[in-house]
Amino acid sequence: MELNTIKPADGAKKDRRRPGRGIGSGLGKTAGRGHKGQKSRSGGFHKVGFEGGQMPMQRRLPKRGFVSLTKANTAHVRLYELAAVGVDEIDLLVLKQAGLVSSAVKAAKVYLAGEIGRAIKLSGIAVTKGARAAIEAAGGTIAD
Repeated sequence: MELNTIKPADGAKKDRRRPGRGIGSGLGKTAGRGHKGQKSRSGGFHKVGFEGGQMPMQRRLPKRGFVSLTKANTAHVRLYELAAVGVDEIDLLVLKQAGLVSSAVKAAKVYLAGEIGRAIKLSGIAVTKGARAAIEAAGGTIAD
């Protein structure tokens, strides 16, 4: 074998497509563009997102970005605030009656801030990992 005799295997190299170069190429006459219409003509492409004059999807949908719509419905409660509530079994209704959360909120989450000196039972309230450890260390329980 010599360097000047090396060539690719038969069928390994394919000629590139040459549309519009006669009937023998398989892409003669209309050059693979079909007949008539906007896409058959030179320069006949519209901008990205164009829907034929209909209001495009990116303009039909509301622009709200990454702002959570449910953020206002969740209240944050500090751990030491639960100690001020005089009840041992605490749920969302008890927090609303105690005035710790607004009456409009639909969920609450307890964060580790301060400490709690007595055992409480939480139900239907989200709890962070640190707050869960503090409540359970004080002898309390959390029902999801």
